[in-house]
Amino acid sequence: MNPLKNHDMKRLSIIIVTYNSEHDIFDCVRSIQQYNDLQKDELELIVVDNKSNNPEPMFTALRQQWGDDIILISNDRNGGYGQGNNVGIRQASAPVLLIMNPDVRLMEPVFKEAVEAFDREPRLTMLGMKQMFDEHHESPYSFTATYMMNGYLQTILSVLGNRTDCYLPRWMHFSGSCFFLSREKFLSVGLFDETNFMYGEEDDIHYRLYQRYGSSMRYMPRLHYIHPMHQRKPDVDYERKLVDVAIAMNEKKGYPRLRTVRNRLKNVELLIFFTRIKRLLGRSSADYLDFLYSRRRMIKDYLANE
Repeated sequence: MNPLKNHDMKRLSIIIVTYNSEHDIFDCVRSIQQYNDLQKDELELIVVDNKSNNPEPMFTALRQQWGDDIILISNDRNGGYGQGNNVGIRQASAPVLLIMNPDVRLMEPVFKEAVEAFDREPRLTMLGMKQMFDEHHESPYSFTATYMMNGYLQTILSVLGNRTDCYLPRWMHFSGSCFFLSREKFLSVGLFDETNFMYGEEDDIHYRLYQRYGSSMRYMPRLHYIHPMHQRKPDVDYERKLVDVAIAMNEKKGYPRLRTVRNRLKNVELLIFFTRIKRLLGRSSADYLDFLYSRRRMIKDYLANE
């Protein structure tokens, strides 16, 4: 499908990459419509489908929902999350980008304040918001400390930082599910790394932007969005993929593979310690503790193979 493009003065381009996402995308777009606080012609919505089984019915429904000015792109291959986003970014015309997962929901107006922050601060490269599980429960994953750090310290900084809204641009990267970027500055560092199929993109993006522009990221905890990650069941295979990506991303930066694995082991050891205490207080389940034990065994297998 040829993308239709409106070259009016856009202030914000939203990029959403889908892959068999029919159960999520319509609620996502509905929340954008409900909480849009820009003029309609200032907002550009771009949906890139990464070779889903049958995207045409979804595209038809999205055009009916949004209007004919939505940009719908059928990617010619599933090159991964980053590659799909890059396709959308190259079509974008606004100076500010919002990278958004299809399972994200807005819960309040956020666009105007974010875009005006980029207007006021020419050095700004990246802006993150406070992640929520739902309208009443905060998520502990708005941002995470780098994996190129002692695993004990990384865990403590991530937990305390999220609880107190204390974001340290030098050491912390935003959740990749929903964040704003300066299009010009992101283009200057090469966009998403397309050699990484999925996961870990936010750490790599943060690192490259920091290397070029320094502490030019900003966290705005008064702006919120919903990403219902608490509904996901703990999955060791998923955690293994995260470890693989952390190793690959850190090696690209010259950080030794073995140190990354040891850092992840320290992370899970500390989580086990905290979870045992919560179990004594009746605030955590035996299933979650068993999952952490399985995760520790998985990481130890990495060390045994080094």
